[in-house]
Amino acid sequence: RMDDWVDTRIPMPSSIAGTEEQEELPVPSEEQKHEKLQTETPPSASPPVLGELRLSSVTPSSVQLQWSVPEGSFDSFTLQYRDDQGRPQALPIDGGSRSVTVPGLSPSHRYRFHLYGMQGRKKTDRVSIDIITAAEEPEELPLPTEEPQDEKPQTEAPVSEAPPARPVLEELRASSVTPSSVQLQWSVPKGSFDSFTLQYRDDQGQPQALPIDGGSRSVTVPGLFPSHRYRFHLYGLRGRKKINHVSTEVMTELSPSVEPQQEQPKTESPTSVAPQQRAVLEELRASSVTPNSVQLQWSVPRGSFDSFTLQYRDDQGQPQALPIDGGSNSVMVP
Repeated sequence: RMDDWVDTRIPMPSSIAGTEEQEELPVPSEEQKHEKLQTETPPSASPPVLGELRLSSVTPSSVQLQWSVPEGSFDSFTLQYRDDQGRPQALPIDGGSRSVTVPGLSPSHRYRFHLYGMQGRKKTDRVSIDIITAAEEPEELPLPTEEPQDEKPQTEAPVSEAPPARPVLEELRASSVTPSSVQLQWSVPKGSFDSFTLQYRDDQGQPQALPIDGGSRSVTVPGLFPSHRYRFHLYGLRGRKKINHVSTEVMTELSPSVEPQQEQPKTESPTSVAPQQRAVLEELRASSVTPNSVQLQWSVPRGSFDSFTLQYRDDQGQPQALPIDGGSNSVMVP
């Protein structure tokens, strides 16, 4: 009986051990699979870093933002925020830019801006900032009221300070006019300004203010109304103080019909001009698209142009025209 009992018990441990070995197999195979994924993933280079999104200028209707990229580089940026109606807005920005002006804001309104650094279409880093736009202030028209203020510092200034050190603004003029935009230019024959502010009233009579970098000598004002007279005031600023002022009046053009005029140069061009000298435009394409903006790029494989004009119809069917500098190869249509 003892032998029979031993014989009947011998095969059972072996069968149990067999089942235990089968149950333990999946564990090492999962570990090996995890290790395989780790070894197959190449060590990634350190991702680019966005730093310090800050406010450089604020008006009742616009904000100018600046940022830094202390490490690496991005292909492009996207600035996202909600307008005063709560609708999401997205502004595509070139990867080489370090500042952007956001127009069309409301006075005394809090906005939260999110700047995303993009590699391809992937958002790899983000910085944010909260800003309250300035309170609405009346448009500063003729300088008679400011002239007494200009004279006061001269009497209070020490004799050692020479008046010629004061920067001078001159010759604000329109260099390009379309039905929906005006390009303005000016000169600074003496000294320099920290920044400029362009003020005007839109076709509804609402005051608008556009901050401009101190190194600029021209600006394009979009979103205007055809056949409307505008009075523009350009202020030169030192810090936040307006110390000089020039003005000009411009009337926007009627809605153009350019298509028939574009064919005339072909028939009117003299036969002595070699075809090789004629500048060529190619490959107009969208490099970035959002719900409310498009960024376009093009190439000039041969020759050069003095300037470009981008024409389109808005969602109301109204013709729009945007003047562009001849050295540009891209434009953002907001």
